Amino acid sequence: SPILKQMNSTLRITRRAADRLRAGHLWVYRSDIEQAEDTLAPGALVTVVDSRKIPLGTALYSTTSQIAARIVSRSPALTREQYLADLKIRIRDAHVYRRHLVKAELLHDFFWMVISPTPGPAEASKRIDAQRLIFAEADNLPGIIVDRYNDLIIVQLLIQGTAQDDVRKVLAETLHEYNYPRYEPITIWERPDPRIRELENLPAAPTTPLFTDSTSPEPPTTTTFTLNNLRFHYDASAGQKTGAFLDQRLNYEAAARHVLASSHTERALDVCTYQGGFALHLARVCSHVTGIDQSRSALEAADRNLALNPALSARCEVDWVEADAFALLRALDDAARNPAAAETLPLAPGPFDAIVLDPPAFAKSKRATEGALRGYKELNLRAIRLLAPGGTLITCSCSHHVSLAEFTEVLAAAAADAHRRVQLLEVRAAAPDHPEILTLPETRYLKCLICRVD
Repeated sequence: SPILKQMNSTLRITRRAADRLRAGHLWVYRSDIEQAEDTLAPGALVTVVDSRKIPLGTALYSTTSQIAARIVSRSPALTREQYLADLKIRIRDAHVYRRHLVKAELLHDFFWMVISPTPGPAEASKRIDAQRLIFAEADNLPGIIVDRYNDLIIVQLLIQGTAQDDVRKVLAETLHEYNYPRYEPITIWERPDPRIRELENLPAAPTTPLFTDSTSPEPPTTTTFTLNNLRFHYDASAGQKTGAFLDQRLNYEAAARHVLASSHTERALDVCTYQGGFALHLARVCSHVTGIDQSRSALEAADRNLALNPALSARCEVDWVEADAFALLRALDDAARNPAAAETLPLAPGPFDAIVLDPPAFAKSKRATEGALRGYKELNLRAIRLLAPGGTLITCSCSHHVSLAEFTEVLAAAAADAHRRVQLLEVRAAAPDHPEILTLPETRYLKCLICRVD
């Protein structure tokens, strides 16, 4: 083949893997490889071919990950220069898409302000200064995640082919160009995920910013940002992943809206509150909100976020409890049937008017799915028992190995075991700045079910 003669290296894969790529998937697992050249370097661009040596596209190769290659172009034999040129175009496209989202939200806010002269929690106008700018494969940019928090932009380079200085240079230049609309100073930091760095055998990230035009002697690593008219702290040197859970932004608002509509707004419980995202939104509509997390540092951050929003404390009693979610829900459930057991609890037992379950991913691999489903059932069973009739359950899973169907089945089984009728009001996913690709089910990782419990 004339095309194959131009290739520096190829990766031959199984028929089943080739069929998956032709159907729109972007990953080649190590178990899919039939033949790879011994000279493949970490992060090399390789042409992926099927068993008949028909080219399927160009991918970034990893020498260590179980995802051995990620398709970056359907064209074979892509050079590094062509790949970097494509990066610029795709970053621009991602920016255009986010700009569209911002316009759509502003139009939504304007509509509600016109028909509702006194905006409520769901209708209040929002300043958008925190957003996911690049979502890896979902933006056709495998191995790259970028979030913006006000004047800080946080970059994660997740694979050997992107954790390179030439990619950093393109990102710094292009992100600065497209995220400098009002001539406000920004600083761009690379923040590696320690687990991914170990899996991909990546070198240490730069200790200086990829870009800054701040006039401060030391480039800033902290800021405050706004979600749904609530203010939050951000610290680039602390927290999980890139920082805050921006994917839950619209689910925070939806939770408060449904709880307000239920007219059951006395006591709310936010389980695995992290830095208080759901708790602070529920404080807009409830009289008493308790956030639970086993991380003291997360709860300290949540309390700082509460202090940033003094109007919440003026209308709602908010407290934080450091505890294991499973142990505390089990104890609350036991105390509901045995009042004497309540004396040792850090908060009064139920019933609660609203409960949020937003645990970390239980299934980090396919093998862990069965255990994850048991964990989700345990949490949801206890929560359903603790809810007052007419109460609202907001239950989430961020495990992409657990499908929406499996998660819904778990909730149904928990409802049956609790002998409660549970009405499904709304099925939600990640905010649209975390787009899903239909041919890549891994991008549909977040499930948020909002229910009414009779």
